[in-house]
Amino acid sequence: MDICIDFQSAVTQMAGVGRYTRRLVEHLGPLAAAEGGSSVCLFYSDFRRTAKPPRIPGTRIRPCRVLPGRWLNAAWRLLPYPDFSVLAGPADVYHFPNFTIPPLRRGRSVMTIHDLSFLRFPQYAEQRNLQHLNATIPHSFRRADAVITISHFSASEIADTLAVDPARIHVTHLGVDSGFQPADQAAVAAMRATLGLERPYLLTVGTLEPRKNHTFLADILERLDTDYDGLLAIAGAPGWRTESILERLRRSPRATDIRILSHVPEPLLPALYSGADAFLFPSFYEGFGFPPLEALACGTPVISSEGGALPEILDTPAVVRPGSLDADLWAAAVSDLLQENRTQQTCRRDSGRQHAARYRWTDTARRTWDVYRSVLS
Repeated sequence: MDICIDFQSAVTQMAGVGRYTRRLVEHLGPLAAAEGGSSVCLFYSDFRRTAKPPRIPGTRIRPCRVLPGRWLNAAWRLLPYPDFSVLAGPADVYHFPNFTIPPLRRGRSVMTIHDLSFLRFPQYAEQRNLQHLNATIPHSFRRADAVITISHFSASEIADTLAVDPARIHVTHLGVDSGFQPADQAAVAAMRATLGLERPYLLTVGTLEPRKNHTFLADILERLDTDYDGLLAIAGAPGWRTESILERLRRSPRATDIRILSHVPEPLLPALYSGADAFLFPSFYEGFGFPPLEALACGTPVISSEGGALPEILDTPAVVRPGSLDADLWAAAVSDLLQENRTQQTCRRDSGRQHAARYRWTDTARRTWDVYRSVLS
């Protein structure tokens, strides 16, 4: 079985779809290598010859150096040309992990759609990207032989909102990287020195954009004024419409206690999670939710909203879900967590780690491989 994966997002995006694509391929490669006669081809545009794709057993790379990626994408938006299968070469199944399918005249096609936030909450989407998705996704769905999504919540929304036959939709929960585990005291101390976290801190991780609801964290911190003398650490690369978010954080009476860490290098993340007193995730909508799972894997207690798929993914007593985005309720939940005795803390941390361990990339890859087989059978 020859598989071709559109690897473009993996060489251009650090988080989100790019991260999903990289991790998926890392675990699909060994499956192909173990199965005689199978291969995974990674196609991407590298006009400037700057991409550094991973060398993974069972995979081979096929860079396109004739046209820049933006030219290809522009052509695909306007024309049924050029044919992806001609650029990438022949394959039995073509997998498009970034929401849309370009012109494709041969082979079977599988697409991944991660969530429908652009339809459910268009006010939180960048306008250009919103227009592109609205114009291309319906046509892509009609052409796809199978649709992969990352939660049962998203599968239900796709079936209901886009009128897709549920039999064509396959759920492959994502995994937590093995490097996310409790860090030792030395690693936490080194991280604190590097990032300037000299006092205890509450943490959130996620791209700085309206959907993540960062301004709500300032509301919580202000209500904890006398109960918590620590910091609020916000880690995540800038997204879009960040200025209003940053302005609210700058205007906070506790602005000096807020640390904007921007993008934190991945090797530091386990220590950053491990050192936090609690992880707060008040997102309005998630198709899955990596950060709270990573926090649980590192033994850090989590307080989460119920946006999108989060109740499904975080279905464990280890997570506190106040039930609504009420700052008073969240502040009370933080205070209660901080006052738990050692036995309660240990039980919560152990339970959270056990829950996070259920999400493995090897399972994601195996279920994805099964989808490939299903479209050929």
